[in-house]
Amino acid sequence: MAPVSALTRIAVFGSFHRGFQVLGELLSGPLSQRVQVVGVATDDVSADFISRGRRVWSYPHTASEALMVERLAQSRGLSVYKGRVKSEAFYQLYEQQWRPDICIAATFGQRIDARLFALPRMGFFNLHPCIDDGWPSRYAGPNPFQALMDNGADHVVIALHEVDDGFDTGRLVALSDKVYIPPGASVVDLHKLTSPLAAKFFARELGKMLP
Repeated sequence: MAPVSALTRIAVFGSFHRGFQVLGELLSGPLSQRVQVVGVATDDVSADFISRGRRVWSYPHTASEALMVERLAQSRGLSVYKGRVKSEAFYQLYEQQWRPDICIAATFGQRIDARLFALPRMGFFNLHPCIDDGWPSRYAGPNPFQALMDNGADHVVIALHEVDDGFDTGRLVALSDKVYIPPGASVVDLHKLTSPLAAKFFARELGKMLP
């Protein structure tokens, strides 16, 4: 294993199944020997600043699903943050203690501002469901799975893109393989179905970026 000082420092902004799978991949997958997760920001489902009504939390979910990322992070002794990320308290934690080289957002209920996305020297990225319809995708927004199903899409891909001042508009890095939508699938079903693929896809693309 590489010495800790040589590992790439990564912060995860995520929740629900996609956040859980991405965090698990970074902690236990092949890249765990090359990266150090320095902090995890995750949704506080009881908070009004995560726009619950427009995101996955508006659908039926269990208490365990609401806490799955937090519990995984805590089991590994990681720093966990559930408050507002656009706050002086978080800026200080992020800039002085986490000091990430790279960040990934994977189902996260808050907008990322320039002070956050400009810091990591290797970039701040997001995983967003869409189809290959050009970029930015017309499925930008807080509930892309529902929008895809409303438009009769038979499949979904996951876009890895940079975070910028827009809403899912930053430079496209790569698109995952297709995942086909089963008849009768719900938004929650699609989160569960695509999250392992999203985690493996991110790990593959991250591996290309690492020194």
